[in-house]
Amino acid sequence: MLFQSSIRRELSRSFGATVVILITIVVTIMLIRTLGQASKGSVNPSEVSLVLAFTILGNLSILLALSLFISCVGTLSRIYRDSEMVIWLTCGQGLGAFFKPMVAFALPTLVLIGALSLFVWPWSNQHIQELVDRFEKRGDLERVTPGQFQESANGQRVFFIDKASTVKGQGNNIFIATREGDKQTMTTAVHGHIDNKVTGEKFLILNNGQQLVYSKDQETLKLSEFSEYGAQIGKSAPNLGAPLPRAIDSWDLLLNPSAQNSSELTWRVGLMFTAFNLIVISLALASVNPRAGKSAPLMLALFTFIAYFNILNIGKNYGESGKGSPYMMLVFHLFILALATLWLMRKHNNWRVFNLKAHLIGFTSPRQGKSKTIGGQT
Repeated sequence: MLFQSSIRRELSRSFGATVVILITIVVTIMLIRTLGQASKGSVNPSEVSLVLAFTILGNLSILLALSLFISCVGTLSRIYRDSEMVIWLTCGQGLGAFFKPMVAFALPTLVLIGALSLFVWPWSNQHIQELVDRFEKRGDLERVTPGQFQESANGQRVFFIDKASTVKGQGNNIFIATREGDKQTMTTAVHGHIDNKVTGEKFLILNNGQQLVYSKDQETLKLSEFSEYGAQIGKSAPNLGAPLPRAIDSWDLLLNPSAQNSSELTWRVGLMFTAFNLIVISLALASVNPRAGKSAPLMLALFTFIAYFNILNIGKNYGESGKGSPYMMLVFHLFILALATLWLMRKHNNWRVFNLKAHLIGFTSPRQGKSKTIGGQT
């Protein structure tokens, strides 16, 4: 049918362009964010591209839902603006007739959003958490950056190696500050290198240095010189704990229905309902006001998506805290669907809450047998 094919063709063009633009914007924002995390020491600088790729894959379902909503609103607004809606309405195609071709076009995207939210979202978050944990669990020597003071994994040591050190596993002008209980130790050395003992533990061997030990309890200060001194620094950081709910598979969330797991699973399933509800909202939302400008419908669509998505996150956090049911957001999706459907039916059937014309006629019509004097006239 010409009507349905023209709608789907225009939706496909608008959806493709919107996806490319949004992905470009999000990649730029995520790149800046990931580089900021790398500069703070939360992410390995050599793994920035991997973290960025996993982040984009994890958020692709949200991008597709937003792109679908913007393309629907933009297409319908263009039809209103170019007076094509009048032609379709004259041909007997009401506003509700747009629902079938729009859902037919969006159905593959809805299935893709569901697959991404249920499977790719936890998979990408799991790999990101593994990269971050592996970087956090690296040894003390791997944390050292030449020319910078670096804290150890347990927070009890501070290392410094001269920036002139270029040979891997060796360094010059080394400084180590250690705190163990009430005892503070400061060690300096001209040269140092890594020595792997038979047990597999790493030792830092320092040559030609001094060590200053201060005991707060005994109030003693001890200074000693050494030609060679060894310090064990090969222990890794402790385990950082269980994985976050967002990094757990959907099937495992279903088998372990705790408050956090159920809220996470409801949020994932709700993304597909969100995308479908936004299609219905776009039909009821799309219109053109010549005084508002061409970008007004798109701005309104963007604010609507932001409000909807923020409510989802608030409901998820509220369910994870145990203050409410983790499944209450499913009821919220059904409520939004019913409200958007009622709004669409009102516009499709041209319903009015009040018959303003009849009300105004009845209000201004004179009553029989009575007259009113205004300004000296009857």
